[in-house]
Amino acid sequence: MRLLGLISVVAAVLLAGCASTSGSVRQPSAPETVPSEKALILPPPGGPAIVSVVETTRGNGVEQMLSLYTSSSVPGQNFLKVQFYGASGSNPGAGGAPYKMISESGISREAFAAAPGVAMARNNTFLQNSYGPFAYASGRSRAGDTCLYGWQQIRSSQAAHTQARNFGMIQVRLRLCDARASERQLLSVMYGYTVTGTLNGQIWNPYGEVKGADEVLGRAGSPVYPDDGGLRASAMEIGYEPAAALRRRPRQVKAPVTAPMPAPIGVRVPLPDPAFETPGANTQPLPAPGPVQQAAKAGGITVPSPDCIGHAAMTAACRR
Repeated sequence: MRLLGLISVVAAVLLAGCASTSGSVRQPSAPETVPSEKALILPPPGGPAIVSVVETTRGNGVEQMLSLYTSSSVPGQNFLKVQFYGASGSNPGAGGAPYKMISESGISREAFAAAPGVAMARNNTFLQNSYGPFAYASGRSRAGDTCLYGWQQIRSSQAAHTQARNFGMIQVRLRLCDARASERQLLSVMYGYTVTGTLNGQIWNPYGEVKGADEVLGRAGSPVYPDDGGLRASAMEIGYEPAAALRRRPRQVKAPVTAPMPAPIGVRVPLPDPAFETPGANTQPLPAPGPVQQAAKAGGITVPSPDCIGHAAMTAACRR
């Protein structure tokens, strides 16, 4: 009996050891580089270009840091950062990110840390893109580079939380410094970026209820006019520098060539020479020559009047 008991104990120990050593290898949660095609947020068409995408998976969401093309003397890298907050369950073993709202002091520290040495001033104008309100701070470095730090929190309203849904949240950060772009060009990135990722389940929907169409559409007496030229997501040359665009020269317009005036056709009548005028001569106008006989004698040659040419020359008036 004692031998059987000992054998059973040894067998149990061996089985327990096999069970503990037969588990699969698991890599701890750490940031990893993913292809640009898997980016959960994209810059607007035309730039800035994506250099790399680093993804960090947590128990309550995902964070991605997109490094963007940078052409500036300000230290640091341009980036577009997105954070998804919600119990997606993609990596339950990893720790969760703190669920923090945007604070005034915290965002000021972020802006100054993103652009070292640049005096960043917050813009107090209310702005809104396709995802809701956002804000930004901007400044100019000593070398003349323009810097912008924008932030946005995408979250449904409190009224949409009453039905145990729409509790997710997305936070976006943008840092752009460029030597040639203006503040308005950098700001167009905040209007033109696209969030391609989402959270699983209606309970974590960060956008809330879908808004219906405008009531004025199709209604008589409510004209709809085209865009009046407001801020648009225009294309930028950050990350795309064609040589032809940088060496573009203004078009030179040639002066029109003036053609010379044509010479007059016909017999030139010389003006009277003032040297042949007789002082004190009678200056009264001469009577007009009659139609009967108009002749001018010069050098002994008689020039007949036009009325005495042809058959008219046989008349008695022309024979005088």
